[in-house]
Amino acid sequence: MNRIQKIFKDKQKDILSIFITAGFPNIDSLPKILRALEKAGADMVEIGIPFSDPTADGSTIQQSNHVAIHNGMTIHKLFEQLKDIRTTVSIPLVLMGYLNPPIQYGFDKFLKDAAACGIDGTILPDLPMQEFKDDYAEKYKSYNLSNIFLVTPQTSDRRIREIDTLSDGFIYVVSTNSITGENADFESGQQEYFSKIRNLKLQNPALIGFGIRDHKTFDIACKYLNGAIIGSAFVKQMEANPDRIDEAVFEFVEKIKS
Repeated sequence: MNRIQKIFKDKQKDILSIFITAGFPNIDSLPKILRALEKAGADMVEIGIPFSDPTADGSTIQQSNHVAIHNGMTIHKLFEQLKDIRTTVSIPLVLMGYLNPPIQYGFDKFLKDAAACGIDGTILPDLPMQEFKDDYAEKYKSYNLSNIFLVTPQTSDRRIREIDTLSDGFIYVVSTNSITGENADFESGQQEYFSKIRNLKLQNPALIGFGIRDHKTFDIACKYLNGAIIGSAFVKQMEANPDRIDEAVFEFVEKIKS
């Protein structure tokens, strides 16, 4: 059981996962942000691997990628920053990004070094399910890493169930067909979609992402599934407060939860 599996075993509801781009707002911000998020009450953190062409992301996360790359963030630098993180941070940590940087780094080495840093899993939206199944599933298992797949409103029930059989962490439920950062009002159609996911009675827990930005949207997500992922809204909070990270993190998490 890795930390992702344990958090869902210990706490089935109201899971708050926060996304932040590594190397943003400053090159060395990440360790401080991770420590502050745990102290503030976040349940899990998704660490974005900067990439020049983050196609599923809106302007806010695209800009954070640009800044991080300009700051000099690389996978090598990221692992260097994380090498001692487990002495101060105990919540699950997930690497999120696109397939190109890990392949350039060397995918086997990427998994090995991620596990050595205490990473618990990955979210790689452009990693094909069949390729994962054929080439990488056993490697993930050997390093006790989870790979998290995404489902959308267009994903068929059959494919969702197949993803469920390949998963051992959680399923990322994309709330909309849009990119990250778009405001979501969670109208009846989306809520029907969330209900459908819940009624499939999957073996894995599920978190809703894309458009979660405040207490209201977080509360709606938690009503249907196990919790939610917040990215763009938190990135904006860090962008606006690069010199007062601890206070800004606590203010943000309190606003979402209270």
